[in-house]
Amino acid sequence: MPRPEGPAPETPAPALLPLAGLVRSVTTPEFAGITFHEVTAKSVLNKVPAGSRMPFEWTINPYRGCSHACVYCFARKTHTYLDFDAGLDFDSQVVVKVNAAEVLRKELAKPSWTHQQVALGTNTDPYQRAEGRYRLMPGIITALAESGTPLSILTKGTLLARDIPLLKSAAAQVPVGLGISLAMTDEALSEAIEPGTPGPRARLKLVSRLREAGLPCGVMAMPILPWLSDSDEALDALFASLAAAGATGVTAGALYLKPGGTKEWFMKWIAANHPELAGRYRRLYESGSYASKEYRSWLAGKVRYFKARHGFTNSSGFSHRDLEDDPRGEEAEYPAGIIPQQSTPGPGKAAGHARPGRQGAQGREESAGQAAAAGQATLF
Repeated sequence: MPRPEGPAPETPAPALLPLAGLVRSVTTPEFAGITFHEVTAKSVLNKVPAGSRMPFEWTINPYRGCSHACVYCFARKTHTYLDFDAGLDFDSQVVVKVNAAEVLRKELAKPSWTHQQVALGTNTDPYQRAEGRYRLMPGIITALAESGTPLSILTKGTLLARDIPLLKSAAAQVPVGLGISLAMTDEALSEAIEPGTPGPRARLKLVSRLREAGLPCGVMAMPILPWLSDSDEALDALFASLAAAGATGVTAGALYLKPGGTKEWFMKWIAANHPELAGRYRRLYESGSYASKEYRSWLAGKVRYFKARHGFTNSSGFSHRDLEDDPRGEEAEYPAGIIPQQSTPGPGKAAGHARPGRQGAQGREESAGQAAAAGQATLF
């Protein structure tokens, strides 16, 4: 079991709930306001439900709950399965699977394991601040690579930079895909709506560092926020910045508000911080989780224009491009770099692409013979 690290003293915290496998609950001044619930997991590989359009079949979530505290996080409702609430508890009550790497090695060693791609970051962020304390990801990455299992990581956490040497080593053994979530360049807006995350400038720098290291890096520009980050100026700045950072590809999409946790929490935030928009948001999302078809059509046009303007062509998609009457039927295309290619790259070669791409207008996209991401999936 990994031993937690950190200079700050720990204080035992009362176990609020009867969590399965609970070892202890602790707080520390280094992570003010956050309680870590350390648990031993029996399994860490999660099977994606049958019928899902995700381009992978397995996921790992070493943490539950997330101190990034993104107001719009679609995973908030999952915390209610642990009898925590989807609001402040999701931000501050973080469950840590302290034996994740150990259990994973045993699961990967089973004769039944078929070495299918494993995705990290599909629910809560594996590089949230807790990772600096518990260091679970190096063991997980090593176990996957040594077993011959392709892997992908999606994160907002710049702590990923710590593991760039390890990821380069892993990419010499198995296909590796990497993605950064970044949907705005406005530092003040980011601080307000995703207060626990590294700011946009820091994440853009991470994109550049990954590309300079020869690793792929697609960007999920989601969510685009109606009336807050969807102006021409905001979108132009976003795609220009991603192009300058060298992003392999980008997929953009409108805010998604799942009822039962996220929608209610977000609407409360809008009412408190932008009361002039509260009524507009209620009308825009009155039919459910998705913005109106008219808004999505409008935003899709904007995204296509600014992607083309900054050279992102033929390698990534708009997350609601099939604007059907039933939004659940809408498909998304993961941007180049996130989905690993299904052939093992040699030393020094970047993994993460699946079909030939074209040279982008500013030279960032993959040249002919390299690959662009292909997996189409319903993101939500």
